[in-house]
Amino acid sequence: MKDAFGAPQSLLVLGGTSEIGLATARRLIAHRTRTVWLAGRPSPALDAAADDLRGRGAYVQTVAFDALDTASHETVLGKIFTEGDIDMVLLAFGIPGDQERDEEEPLAAVRVAQTNYTGAVSAGLVCAGALQAQGHGSLVVLSSVAGERARRADFIYGSSKAGLDVFTQGLGDALHGTGVHVMVVRPGLVVPNAAAVRAAGGRGAGERGAGGPLATIPFTRTPLVTTPGAVADAIVTGLRRRSETVWVPGALRAVMSALRHVPRPLFRRMPV
Repeated sequence: MKDAFGAPQSLLVLGGTSEIGLATARRLIAHRTRTVWLAGRPSPALDAAADDLRGRGAYVQTVAFDALDTASHETVLGKIFTEGDIDMVLLAFGIPGDQERDEEEPLAAVRVAQTNYTGAVSAGLVCAGALQAQGHGSLVVLSSVAGERARRADFIYGSSKAGLDVFTQGLGDALHGTGVHVMVVRPGLVVPNAAAVRAAGGRGAGERGAGGPLATIPFTRTPLVTTPGAVADAIVTGLRRRSETVWVPGALRAVMSALRHVPRPLFRRMPV
């Protein structure tokens, strides 16, 4: 159960090597989270992430989880919930893909869609059912600003996040009044250290596992850039407020509200 301050005492991260997922886990451990499950493909990176969180005072377990193996989700994730209640599930897995390659290789595009949408729908429904059965908990899903409007530069990735975003909103409505809180998080371009990249005059790559590849946008010309730490801070704040939607940075809400209404011929020519 959440403590008297509303902080989750147990956390399940789907996408156990996600930079945003791990940054969020570190913040929550500092706020009294004591049990963490990291679900992901077995790898040295997953083991290192678990060791890092253990060093911060949490009891950490890893579990083999593959977003594409949807037939295993009910069994794999169900076992975690039999170990005890989970106060928060963070769905943080996903892949940005490679737009140019994916357009020429349909199977690669399908992998992006199956990972980011189909796999997330499967895992999200399994966890939502378990949270509802225990009568409490939060399901936090990392979407992306890329899903707000189709862009030539990343429409395959963006379409998968658009579907995930709508699914999460609908799931939140379905679970309203059950004791389960559902929150969708919409980051802009996520880079490890935005300030350093700006100073170098470079461009960034999308966050592996969440966020979104808006890497065609020069940092000096966009308010959309953020970092895993900033997204983690916004998630913690959103949990405390029981928000349903979180934009990171917050200015994105106004930016995207305006961009939605730009005529398509003009939007095609914009550097967004």
